[in-house]
Amino acid sequence: MIKITFPDNSTREIKKGTTALQIAESISPRLAQDVLAAEINGEIWDLTRPINNDVTLRLLKWEDETGKQTFWHSSAHLMAEALQELYPEIKFGIGPAIENGFYYDVDLGDITLTDADFPSIEAKMAELVTQKEEIKRLDVSKADAMTLFENRRETYKTELISELEDGHITIYTQGHFTDLCRGPHLPNTSCIKAVKITGIAGAYWRGDEKRKQLTRIYGITFPKKKMLDEHLALIEEAQKRDHRKIGKELELFAFSSNVGAGLPLWLPRGAQLRLKLEDFLKKIQKKHGYQQVMTPHIGGKQLYITSGHYEKYGKDSFQPIRTPQEGEEFLLKPMNCPHHCEIYKTFPRSYKDLPLRIAEFGTVYRYEQSGELHGLTRVRGFTQDDAHIFCRPDQLKDEFQKVMDIIFIIFKALKFDKFEAQISLRDPGNKEKYIGSDESWNKAERAIIEACEEKKLPAKIELGEAAFYGPKLDFMVKDAIGRRWQLGTIQVDYNLPERFELEYTGEDNRKHRPVMIHRAPFGSMERFVAVLIEHTSGKFPLWLTPDQVAVLPIGERFNNYAYKVAHKLEKNDISVIVDDRNEKIGRKIRDNELKRIPYMLIVGEKEMENDEVSVRKQGEGDKGSIKITTFATQILKEIDEMINKQKKQWN
Repeated sequence: MIKITFPDNSTREIKKGTTALQIAESISPRLAQDVLAAEINGEIWDLTRPINNDVTLRLLKWEDETGKQTFWHSSAHLMAEALQELYPEIKFGIGPAIENGFYYDVDLGDITLTDADFPSIEAKMAELVTQKEEIKRLDVSKADAMTLFENRRETYKTELISELEDGHITIYTQGHFTDLCRGPHLPNTSCIKAVKITGIAGAYWRGDEKRKQLTRIYGITFPKKKMLDEHLALIEEAQKRDHRKIGKELELFAFSSNVGAGLPLWLPRGAQLRLKLEDFLKKIQKKHGYQQVMTPHIGGKQLYITSGHYEKYGKDSFQPIRTPQEGEEFLLKPMNCPHHCEIYKTFPRSYKDLPLRIAEFGTVYRYEQSGELHGLTRVRGFTQDDAHIFCRPDQLKDEFQKVMDIIFIIFKALKFDKFEAQISLRDPGNKEKYIGSDESWNKAERAIIEACEEKKLPAKIELGEAAFYGPKLDFMVKDAIGRRWQLGTIQVDYNLPERFELEYTGEDNRKHRPVMIHRAPFGSMERFVAVLIEHTSGKFPLWLTPDQVAVLPIGERFNNYAYKVAHKLEKNDISVIVDDRNEKIGRKIRDNELKRIPYMLIVGEKEMENDEVSVRKQGEGDKGSIKITTFATQILKEIDEMINKQKKQWN
């Protein structure tokens, strides 16, 4: 007999070799129907895998993220099985679960797949589901795995096998389909009730542009058709909110092939929006004792060798810039922190000088592969709202919590009311990925965990998600339609101060190392603006919107009066445009509604005679006619109330 411990710390003795599915069946037939996978001692297992030792057990359902990932991983295999039946000469790359569904990279030879093929793939998947095929796991030797896939002429699989360690290789089989896979998987395919192929794209094998381009087929599945219908409605809404579409409509940003892929151009309205966000954060930072700095867009190669960035990211960065001087090389700045370390070193520091808080809206450059670029969310040049705090170890937790407060202020001001926190720690089984001593890592990780506990902030712990130089606290916000975005990060770093030999003179008159906190509440201006556009559907708060008012003359002879109105409002720092096109007023109203301008002021004969404007509010319609000065007072009051509400949080 072996002992099973459940999440509520209750225990049960069971026969050795019992499976998690059998345990679920013994608890409740309904539970056995709903459970998808098992978490055994923190590791995700197949439900049908025998348990032979004392373990902790958690049964995972659709509501559990790892349960959902198991469901979608098995769905990827189901799609691969369907593809194999439809295209017998197909060769398979990899097919993981992703945040929303799954994909499989495949080599179809001379066959070109299009959207028109999706229904036949879906139909074949649905047909296979009715067969309730058992998904079987098998441990195999490296030699046997190699022979199996060589016989099938699966060259991509044999390449993967050649890099695996013997004794840790598993394959999964369902029907006539067999795949190299770590798992875990569903017991069978019968619970996959709704299937949708969502798209295709090109993907280089193993992300290498020099290798063959495969076809990446995306899909999503659900245990109920109603869930799929809801998901498709969400996708439709997401398409309406796509920041690339709205950004074009509102003339916020653009891209140019002549400038280069992944290098956004901020248009006047977009620049105004971004500068308002920057000004908002600068005011908060000033209140919290930050000093603004500026650093170059490039740095000597040695700077990034010292920081460790070159070793970790050099191959994936833009190539070095070589000057006419022999041996002189520069890199486009991939991070701001090495420059800020050098700023710290410009003067001798005392314990009385700390904490030193320096901030910069610094533009950095990273070479992302062209297939991974996506609007403003994945670019090659982006500006971080970066700051670095150099503090004494005894100040660390307090400084960390103050940064948390800044992030909470931003989320509240921009109505990101739903968010989750994740503590990203080092992978204890793969320490080679990181720099620094175990002692430094342990202290840094402990500080973050304690800071969250004291703030009563629930935070999920994720192993292996830390930055290479230190652990971090990441914030995942949910937008207006429930999608999760990673925004805002705080990192604790004992390692860069060591590598740059940063020092301060302590109260004991001896030299000590400061601790470094990296923080970026927005993350990057590009990504944050993209998320904000999709969260608000382009309807920004009044204080933030680039054009707060549009003045619409009903005919050409009222254009001069329209500009007079605009001038009066501009004197009160209200941003105004005049739509003086030779168009009917109905067309002007529709066009400016689409531009999401909060207020439209319609002016004609009556308004000109009475020094008035006819007010129309976005989404609410006509508000009647009032004096220009009265309107200016009202809109300024509305903006001031918003800003004062924010300022109360800063204190």
